[in-house]
Amino acid sequence: MQGVGFRPAVYRLACRLGLSGVVYNDTKGVTIELQGKEEKIDEFLVRLQSEADKPPLAEIKSCNTVDIDVIEAEDKFIIETSDSQGSAISQVTADIATCRDCLSEMTEKEDFRYGYPFINCTNCGPRYSIVKTIPYDRPNTTMSEFVMCDRCASQYTNVTDRRFHAQPVACGGCGPKMWLTDSKGKTIKTQTDKAIAETASLLRAGKVVAIKGIGGFHLAVDALNNEAVKRLRERKKRDHKPFAMMAGSIETIKKHAIVSALAQTLLKSPQSPIVLLPKRTNSAIAPSVADGVSTFGFMLCYAPLHYLLFAQNIEVLVMTSGNISDEPLICKNKQALQKLACVADAFLMHDREIYRQVDDSIVHFVKREPVLLRRSRGYVPTPILLEANCRQDIFAAGGDLKNTFCLGKQNQLICSEHIGDLEDAEVYHHYINSIEHLRKLFEVEPKVVACDLHPGYLSTRYALSLSNLRTIQVQHHWAHIASVLAEHGLDEPVIGLSCDGTGYGTDGAIWGCECLIASLDGFERFGHLAYYPLAGANAASKEAIRPVIGLLKETYGRDFKLQKFSWLLDQIETDANKQQIISEQLKKRINTVETSSLGRVFDAVAAMLGLGSYNHFEAQLPMALEAIIEGSIEEHYDFELTSIASELLQLDLRKMMVQLITDIQEGTACGLISAKFHNTIAAALLGFAKAARERKNINTAALSGGVFCNRYLTNRLIKQLKQNDFTVLFNREVPSNDGGISVGQAAIAAKLVKGKLPKGEGLGEKL
Repeated sequence: MQGVGFRPAVYRLACRLGLSGVVYNDTKGVTIELQGKEEKIDEFLVRLQSEADKPPLAEIKSCNTVDIDVIEAEDKFIIETSDSQGSAISQVTADIATCRDCLSEMTEKEDFRYGYPFINCTNCGPRYSIVKTIPYDRPNTTMSEFVMCDRCASQYTNVTDRRFHAQPVACGGCGPKMWLTDSKGKTIKTQTDKAIAETASLLRAGKVVAIKGIGGFHLAVDALNNEAVKRLRERKKRDHKPFAMMAGSIETIKKHAIVSALAQTLLKSPQSPIVLLPKRTNSAIAPSVADGVSTFGFMLCYAPLHYLLFAQNIEVLVMTSGNISDEPLICKNKQALQKLACVADAFLMHDREIYRQVDDSIVHFVKREPVLLRRSRGYVPTPILLEANCRQDIFAAGGDLKNTFCLGKQNQLICSEHIGDLEDAEVYHHYINSIEHLRKLFEVEPKVVACDLHPGYLSTRYALSLSNLRTIQVQHHWAHIASVLAEHGLDEPVIGLSCDGTGYGTDGAIWGCECLIASLDGFERFGHLAYYPLAGANAASKEAIRPVIGLLKETYGRDFKLQKFSWLLDQIETDANKQQIISEQLKKRINTVETSSLGRVFDAVAAMLGLGSYNHFEAQLPMALEAIIEGSIEEHYDFELTSIASELLQLDLRKMMVQLITDIQEGTACGLISAKFHNTIAAALLGFAKAARERKNINTAALSGGVFCNRYLTNRLIKQLKQNDFTVLFNREVPSNDGGISVGQAAIAAKLVKGKLPKGEGLGEKL
């Protein structure tokens, strides 16, 4: 990857060892030609891959050596200009948290960058968010308008310096500036140190401040001040979804959350994501920060500005995306003042343009491994590598929820940062603009378009509107499993357990709990949750009363009467007329679909346990259900796996529903019911896998879909699969939710365009 200081590091190491030769980038990566004593060359190869000599951001995937002829009279080592025909993809790297060396300089009074909030070097700072086009050189970034002073330029041009070709290099004399304004745009403070000090004072006083960072604006407020947090919720129009927080040190985070050694490493990593951590019961964090969930989302300071701000006696801040709920992240100063004047009391801004707005990434842990829930800053645009090159450039449109899109070029799949939910018009326009920008940035000219099978998806409609391109429509749950195969570098049939809230099926039903026999070539539906009726289309993903009544009707058949279950239904929906309308819809099949959605089952169980009746944000009710689980419970409810066709299994949860409702009637603790329910789902999915292995002689299970964002269920299922000698694969580099399906779509397209496109289940073709 260019921009991580790899070639200068090679140069310095070769010179120290007295070796001559050359280093340059080409289409295959980095080529190094070395000449000198054999033992010194051997030492070079060892040290090149050691943490002491390898640049912090460099990752060596492989290192191959070949002997070449000696070059007579060669007496020096040089860095050669990169191959102009090299891949555009390798020239753009992710935005990286401030390194220790820069932090040390920033706090050293004698250093000329003392207290400078934009300090950076080759090992840290913004990249992806400031690059306009390739190659990644200063004139092609938003730093082009800042002319380097002599001191900065001398470092930039010195191959032995840490800032050699660090494109954003600057100082207080020649670089970007900060200032503080009120909500009307009137300047309050212009000097950087005074602007930061005043910002801290406002935050301590309970004010909301919009702070421009690396990838966009954050809305910040004191996380220990409940009234201030509630005020932010009201102004931002985000009533329920948990807020992310930032702290200045690991020690501070440990006061409020349980931080494992692995979590600590991740928090301090160059990517510096938001990490979900178990709450401490005695935490002083305001209750309204993350009500109804068992975790806090914490990140450490990752920009120089953050460190300077937290040095002003700040302990913990809510640092949430600078936008109105569900709209795109704001990164422009003028737009921030226009859009956020009703939210923020003040604005801490700077004049370095952000060309690509990039949200913070979110990570949690599955089986003690970090797993991305939202892939954005710090991780994008790092590609997923394929074993073979794409024969043609590919554009994969993704889905409509938690959208990302993906570009396929050569042997790389470049997944975009988190875009958002496309039903919002501004997000959709951001999606269209982002596609065009990344396509140009990576020099991708798509000949093949992959998209979801759902005819109503905006992403699908956009993909199908593109002319003169070969179009492949990919079934949603197959794309989920393909995303796992792509990131694990596999292309062989697996038992795919794909579970989520919704996905358009090849039979026109809404799928959501699927056992597939899948590879990148195709899939077979081996099993699924028994269909149940769901009234209300999109409303059913929000209003839990709809799946509750649908499941009750499916469970009790003719014995179901609203009056009989009024004790249960009235706590979920107090409007008896609405209950009746939903019941009639189901009876007459008006605006009703057949579904195997597991996500809606989670909604229903949560609602029946009194945890809420409405998903104000995606998976709010399932998250609440997971949060109350009582530990160390091994019991589960009864279920049945039955054959409904010669090669198709069906999961019947009617016995579970009857037993669960009996538990509710008898006053069984909600935490115990939740545990038994989760255990039932894990046992049922294990049953699918065992049946598939027996019939298909496949021993690898791949898990994907939004339901597997549930840590309890995923950990339990993986444990049980491994106890039964399965090889288990799951998403880590891309989200298991819909943020990862674009990668699966692209991987399938890359495989299928190698030859003649087959006509098969889950595929469509537009020439």
